Amino acid sequence: MNSKQLRINKSAVTTILYPVLFGVIVIILWQTQVLHAILGTDTFTLPLPGHVISIIGDNWASIMNNVSATLIVILAGLGLGSLAGYLLGVVATVFPKWGAGGLTIVAAFNAVPIIAIAPIINNLTKDFSPQADVRSMYAKIIVVMLVCMIAMSINAYRGFTEVKPFSEDLMKSYAAGKRTIFFKLRVPNCVPYVFTALRVSVPAAVISALISEYFAEFVIGVGRQIRENIVQSQYATAWAYILVACAIGIIMYVVLLIVESIMLKGRK
Repeated sequence: MNSKQLRINKSAVTTILYPVLFGVIVIILWQTQVLHAILGTDTFTLPLPGHVISIIGDNWASIMNNVSATLIVILAGLGLGSLAGYLLGVVATVFPKWGAGGLTIVAAFNAVPIIAIAPIINNLTKDFSPQADVRSMYAKIIVVMLVCMIAMSINAYRGFTEVKPFSEDLMKSYAAGKRTIFFKLRVPNCVPYVFTALRVSVPAAVISALISEYFAEFVIGVGRQIRENIVQSQYATAWAYILVACAIGIIMYVVLLIVESIMLKGRK
């Protein structure tokens, strides 16, 4: 193993080790109530980690039911939004005059807060189905889809257009047509940009799903349970769902990093 590989391995270890150590320190301070003294709060508003974990164990079936509902929203919205954003990037590349305007409109949505989009989408989807659970699911998926589409469309467009000039010139010198250049050069060049977009979209999908559940018509999902338990002053249960929401985001992000390392293996 050469020095460059050692530096890479050391960097990978420290990238994981430092956040884990920070998390362990916070949990220790939390469990020993030092964090409560620092923040000036009590164990009712900020329950101890041991109590929160015990609530998760006691209500595992109910929590998993809400987690499954939230995961459907996250995965469906992430998939549809990423696909729509990617196709928009393709259209912007193939038709530059129209594409620039489309990307500008999409980028403008990024300035609109999720908390403002969610209630509007809920009102727009009231006629989608007579069943409250179905139309509520549609509304939440659309919110997540809009959020994920923004990052993917911009990054996909960059991946399609920011190719090395000599690569395109070389293919043209071999009489390659636009279709060949697109599929043989632009699409492979776009792959790292897609994963860059997903790094942004995965956390955004989790956050937008939780926020959309706050305003959803049907009472199900991790985000809705956080809201309901806070309203009822059941802070320990609310913190249990907050911990579960954090776990969902972390697990999905780790899975993305593993897939990215496999797909981009050997790329410089």
